[in-house]
Amino acid sequence: MPRAPRLPQGGPSLLDAGDALAGTVPDGVEPADGASGAGLATVTRHLVVEADGGSRGNPGPAAYGALVRDADSGEVLASEGLPLGVATNNVAEYSGLVAGLEMARAIDPSASVEVRMDSRLVIEQMAGRWRVKHPSLRPLAARAQELRPHRVSWTWVPREQNKAADALVNAALDGRPRTRG
Repeated sequence: MPRAPRLPQGGPSLLDAGDALAGTVPDGVEPADGASGAGLATVTRHLVVEADGGSRGNPGPAAYGALVRDADSGEVLASEGLPLGVATNNVAEYSGLVAGLEMARAIDPSASVEVRMDSRLVIEQMAGRWRVKHPSLRPLAARAQELRPHRVSWTWVPREQNKAADALVNAALDGRPRTRG
């Protein structure tokens, strides 16, 4: 009797045993080995989260901005930019990350995600290379870890490459917030 393939640990399978034995692949997945369904499958959806936060004064009036793009087309699928009241720049940066991860999860919880931010602190902490020391950042970092996709990469980008998220921050600080959508 044929044996079902061994499935990866850590979550629900993308294929059920019947599909795997039949050699068929459901819509939205492609074989990991490039063959016609002979191997394990991977999700084809890739999203990019761009997030930023800022405060005018530190602490001072603060806001965050985040957007989610389809990695292949570059199309913006969701965005948000909201004021936070008085907060530090780092709290605003983490708030942007949390909003971006929430939107990505709402779009496709199984997608791989690349997070792009100009905050070296947030990127290094989320990648596990730096510790989260400040007490006001710990709850936000914990929330971001809860939302962390199974497949995620953390990319620091120069400020010039984070203009779309920065524009959402500044619009919110100038009284023109953008609610999720």
